[in-house]
Amino acid sequence: MEALFEPLRMGELRLANRIAMAPMTRSRADADDAPDALHVRYYSQRADAGLIIAEGTYPSVHGKGYCRTPGIATPVQIAAWDRVNASIAGQGGASRVLQLMHVGRAASRYNKPEGAETLAPSAIAAHGSLYSDSQGMVPMEVPRALETSEVAGVIDEYRQAALNARAAGFDGVELHCSSGYLPMQFLLACSNQRGDAYGGSLTRRIRFVVETLEAMAGAIGAGRVGLRICPGNPYNDMQDDDPLATYGALLDAVDPLGLAYLQVSRSPQPGLDAFALARRHFRGALILNDGFDGASAAQAIAAGQGDAVSFARHFIGNPDLVSRLRAGQPLAGFDRATLYTPGARGFTDYPVYAAAVEVQS
Repeated sequence: MEALFEPLRMGELRLANRIAMAPMTRSRADADDAPDALHVRYYSQRADAGLIIAEGTYPSVHGKGYCRTPGIATPVQIAAWDRVNASIAGQGGASRVLQLMHVGRAASRYNKPEGAETLAPSAIAAHGSLYSDSQGMVPMEVPRALETSEVAGVIDEYRQAALNARAAGFDGVELHCSSGYLPMQFLLACSNQRGDAYGGSLTRRIRFVVETLEAMAGAIGAGRVGLRICPGNPYNDMQDDDPLATYGALLDAVDPLGLAYLQVSRSPQPGLDAFALARRHFRGALILNDGFDGASAAQAIAAGQGDAVSFARHFIGNPDLVSRLRAGQPLAGFDRATLYTPGARGFTDYPVYAAAVEVQS
């Protein structure tokens, strides 16, 4: 297990250990789409991680798709995230990155503030539905296709969001290019049927992601910018006929930027080794994600598959995950029914190991 507890530098990010908290939507933002006192407690409880990648956060109101998800677009939101980061720093100071998540077509008007639009590369609805507090389950709607002249404005929203994240005390940002959200929608032909410079050939389809990363890197430095991908991920009605070609081309274009890291999730597509694909096409630090426990994470790092491992589910039910892994203590599960429900239950009320044992006794 020793490999998990070695320090690591990724660009401008310095990690005390190689255990990262993966970004997880928890749907508990307040009426201003800002984190509140519960978020302060939730993240500070997990401050012994080497890196905390905070939950998917919209760069502009047009990028919001789910109920109760936070933003980083207003002074209120920036100040609220600053309180979260100050608390983490006071608890030992994990490095902190904010995941920027523009959902594109994976949205409903019922979850957006008045005046916000559902925007995407093409006017193609994703098959599926999502939850709204006011309406229950609703279908994802047909988006408005972005005009060519509007694309630069969306990229600039990401640039400004990166600056806002730094003002809020984050050490960096991560571009969410997975789960069928806007960058992935530009990337894949199933959702991108444009005839301009951002659609058609693979070279044109990767352009939005590359230019967005360039804009964020230009604003805060490439060593403070990460990228998340999951080749072959079908979530939110995505289909990629050749993910090896798609992500090989994307990473070849991204690699020269000198990003802090690439977070790559295990591919759900049988026979596709996303970790090996990333190693072939990206020379920077790799954070591996999905399906790891302590032993397999340490083995993957020792074998050179990746430089760090991010945990999602294990960090939900184990606020003291790092100390549990270090001591070889058993890991607790979590309650799926409270993943996205408001309030402290299933969010900040999971006990540390000693307290859990005492309760069981």
